[in-house]
Amino acid sequence: MVPRTPRTTGTRRPRHAALVRATHWLTALSFLALLVTGAEIVISHPRFYWGETGNVNMTPAFSLPIPSSRASVPTGYGYVLPDQNGWSRALHFEAAWLVVLTGLVYVIFGFVSGHFRRNLIPEPLERGPGRLAAAIAAHLRFTRPGREDDGAYNVVQRLTYLLVIFGLFPLVIWTGLAMSLTFEGAFPGAVILLGGRQSARTLHFFVSILLLGFLLVHVLMVYLAGFRRRVGAMITGRPVDAVETVVQAGEPR
Repeated sequence: MVPRTPRTTGTRRPRHAALVRATHWLTALSFLALLVTGAEIVISHPRFYWGETGNVNMTPAFSLPIPSSRASVPTGYGYVLPDQNGWSRALHFEAAWLVVLTGLVYVIFGFVSGHFRRNLIPEPLERGPGRLAAAIAAHLRFTRPGREDDGAYNVVQRLTYLLVIFGLFPLVIWTGLAMSLTFEGAFPGAVILLGGRQSARTLHFFVSILLLGFLLVHVLMVYLAGFRRRVGAMITGRPVDAVETVVQAGEPR
């Protein structure tokens, strides 16, 4: 009678659907392009106004303490930065439309396939004040997620993703479109509701800062959870192994 060595069996479950992975990386690349080009656009006029109009002859609501890439913009610095406004605006608009189209595909898929209902809407027990407060406290302490979180998003992730998908992204698209004269001509009420074209630009800047903050925290939490494991699952779609070790001793070989 020889003791049997431990036997390991694995059950596999998918981490992310193929369309979710594709739209995730298209959005990530487009968002990085939007951040770089958006920064270049801001540098050309780092002053923000409230209302319909704004120019160098008006007092701004606030200014960024950086030099400009245009000599006509008063910043208090004795030099100007290289002007990259041309290519940055062109690429910014192209990346923005890619985000819009990718987002539409993702949202349609999310509703049709039940992705939002299954993976993003918190369960009733998760929405309890005690569970929610504990999950938020763990995130504020940047607690490393356990293996039990491999197969599903926790409640903070779900609520954050819902806020980004249905709150911040629509708002950043709306405020971006509201800066267009063509959009204002077609939908004047949508621009008036924001306070005017310059108000839309100011709001667009702040929403972009919130999205940048989300990106930084998201990358940090992915790193804490296991960067290679989580990023690998989002790239390849290989399932996460849920390994159960069964030790049976005293049985004949």
